[in-house]
Amino acid sequence: MSYSYAKCFDPNGARHGIPTFPWRCAPDGMATRRQLRARGMRPGGQPVAGQVLRPRYRRGPLVAYLYRLDCAKPVRPMTPAKRAALDKANTARRTCPKCRTDAGYVIPLSLGMCVPCAYPDDEQRAA
Repeated sequence: MSYSYAKCFDPNGARHGIPTFPWRCAPDGMATRRQLRARGMRPGGQPVAGQVLRPRYRRGPLVAYLYRLDCAKPVRPMTPAKRAALDKANTARRTCPKCRTDAGYVIPLSLGMCVPCAYPDDEQRAA
């Protein structure tokens, strides 16, 4: 057993306070939020049941919290009002604040506007 594996293996929670397992070694019956979502479930207010640690060189470990599958609840269905709100928010992310047109893609925050508005000289050179 390597040192990094041993550092991350604490099934009783004596060292970390909650049961801890090495990366990709979670026990059956437990899943991360992403794994729950892939199954169409959510934690549903249950407390964290454990964690999975992945040690990294010169930085803190990556942590993924685990939840019990038997206590998970199904995902709430999308309501028409929620779908309309998401559509409105996504439209706002695609609309250029300078030319007020739909860019056809999500406008990068680094530019703050669509590419033709951010680089007007490039468009003239290409023509």
